[in-house]
Amino acid sequence: MLVSYHVSGIQATSILQANEKIYEVMKPGSVLKSIDWNQLASNNPLEDSLAIAKLCDNRSYLLGVFDGHGGPACARVLAKRLLSYIAASLPSQHVSSLLLEQMTPTTEFRPEIESLYAHEFNQYHASVSHLRDTLSNDESQCSMDSTERALLTAFEAMDQQLSEEALAFLLGPEMSDILQRVPRWDWKPWWADAFPSRDKVLQLSTLSTAMSGAVATVAHISSNNLVIANTGDCQAVLGYLSEDGTWGALKLGKEHTSENPSEVERLYSEHPRSERDTVLRMDRLLGQLMPLRAFGDFRFKWPRHVLEKWIIPVLGESALPQNYKTPPYLSARPEIIKHSLSPRDKFVVIASDGLWDLLSPTQVVRLVGEHMSGRVALGPLTLPPGDVTLEEINKMLQQRREGLSKRPLDTNAATHLIRHALASTETGLDPDRLSELLSLPDDVVRLFRDDITIVVSYFDTDYLLKSLPQSNQE
Repeated sequence: MLVSYHVSGIQATSILQANEKIYEVMKPGSVLKSIDWNQLASNNPLEDSLAIAKLCDNRSYLLGVFDGHGGPACARVLAKRLLSYIAASLPSQHVSSLLLEQMTPTTEFRPEIESLYAHEFNQYHASVSHLRDTLSNDESQCSMDSTERALLTAFEAMDQQLSEEALAFLLGPEMSDILQRVPRWDWKPWWADAFPSRDKVLQLSTLSTAMSGAVATVAHISSNNLVIANTGDCQAVLGYLSEDGTWGALKLGKEHTSENPSEVERLYSEHPRSERDTVLRMDRLLGQLMPLRAFGDFRFKWPRHVLEKWIIPVLGESALPQNYKTPPYLSARPEIIKHSLSPRDKFVVIASDGLWDLLSPTQVVRLVGEHMSGRVALGPLTLPPGDVTLEEINKMLQQRREGLSKRPLDTNAATHLIRHALASTETGLDPDRLSELLSLPDDVVRLFRDDITIVVSYFDTDYLLKSLPQSNQE
């Protein structure tokens, strides 16, 4: 790498820590102890987004990572809207006016857009019980519990709304004729009165969101239940302690890419055999898109005549993929993974592929585990309540000494991971390598890495111990 200017070590740390946040859960009775998160951009602007929220029961959490492509629009909209849709889809949340407390800032859109999103959410909130009932009647989903069904309902409804929003302001009333079924949402109020300036803003914004795309991983954490909804190639990995005291990594789900054989077979099964050579080319959907599931990207979903009549005049011939014969080719339908937490489960890491391109799940879990030990060593030594033997105190001091030897440069685990992702070598951290990578100009950095977004959520072991059946505690 040839870089004329290198940031210093202090500047490198400042860059790494610029977007970091730590949230300590102070309220007792929560399965989460704390949440660390951070982002490091490669693209300009950053195409990743994240959203973290607490549900109104004060004990349940939603955590989402959204990796955008073709621009940041779709990921930003999902970060702003999707968690509210999930919360509204949960039966316990349905009657609440305060669905959740957002812990991460979201993009502020123009007033016309904010008004549209509020209107759409109100319609969804009013109809969500019917949507859940419709889904529960689907035999393939009859084994799902309410949380799994809520995630599935919200993901699919959100993508449907993104589609209809774009069509509503691009086609107007004609959209009813081109949709394969009657639109779920009532668009008549928006068509009743013409406001050219407002409608132009809405058309440009909704079309921008619809033509960009995003993959997403969202976790719902409540009591000892961890439920993951994954669409695309973000990943969630659970870190746990084995009986022998070593760290173990459990991938929660698989990426929806051409490297996943079952996903490739799913794609092939949905299209004629004659398209086998074209539906997946160069390991990409229709030779273009890396993830095989995503939000947005409606040029892989809408009917061909819609793209020809309405999209090509706006965006040009490149908006229509080659060999576009039997859409839709793409879906936002998530894979749902459920895991019952045990006291051995210590944390879950959710991250965009910018991290997983550089570190394996095993490496990530080991780094966070070592960081846990080092971070504990930075705090004051506190003895547990009750009588403590000298042997127990000596063991605590020995663990503290071991932790001090692993004392991290960063108190935030997400920052710790980013630092190691960029600067790890076989002999340890290389500060010169870190400096070089953080000094690359915008037009070059994307050749070396992607945007990185990480959320690390720590579980409260005492809470999980208390939630065990009495027979398992003895």
